[in-house]
Amino acid sequence: EIGGRPILWHIMMHYAHYGFKQFLIALGYKGEVIKKYMVDYCSIHSNLTVNLKNGEVFVHEGSKQDWRVDLVDTGIRTQTGGRIKQLAPYLGNETFMLTWGDGVSDVNLHDLLAFHRSHGNLATLTAVRPPARYGYMKFNGDRVTEFTEKPQIGEGWINGAFFVLEPGVFEYIDGDDMVWEREPLERLAKDGQLIAYRHTSFWQCMDTLREKYILESLWQSGKAPWKIWED
Repeated sequence: EIGGRPILWHIMMHYAHYGFKQFLIALGYKGEVIKKYMVDYCSIHSNLTVNLKNGEVFVHEGSKQDWRVDLVDTGIRTQTGGRIKQLAPYLGNETFMLTWGDGVSDVNLHDLLAFHRSHGNLATLTAVRPPARYGYMKFNGDRVTEFTEKPQIGEGWINGAFFVLEPGVFEYIDGDDMVWEREPLERLAKDGQLIAYRHTSFWQCMDTLREKYILESLWQSGKAPWKIWED
């Protein structure tokens, strides 16, 4: 969680800010927790009248979020590529966006989508510069001439997720045991069907407790870069 909300909520708020409000969530480990959160979301964030005699519940104003969320069990052991392919029946023959549930960013999704469409390829990924683990310094002799606390690294790019994809990518996924970031992306790149949208602003994953503390501190400061939506 960040600020008392699941990181998934933060990601969905980001997409909803740009008008993307139909979500498809591939469930695996702890999928039941996500299901319960979504089922209870309206009642948790609304005023209620509860009749304790017959169990009737009246929701007074409903949730502010006008989202549709499909929750699809894709298996505990299914790899990332397999999870994506299992979503194909729900997606139809349309362009779709994909990201993982462990990273936040301030990437402009309208610009990302326009970039994807301008190139006509099957897949676009968002390339980011990974955050540095330590502070960055420059010297003149022994004198520190520049100091930046944990900046984005100035060189090198990594896969930051926030994909835009065409239905043709499903042909690159053979089964449940296929890892999306390996053979499918490698084959897409080899076929000239993978392009990168370079995002130079904020991006941060939450794979470790240290990274959770970083994101929580940013949120509590009121200056979380990924919070681009209005309350």
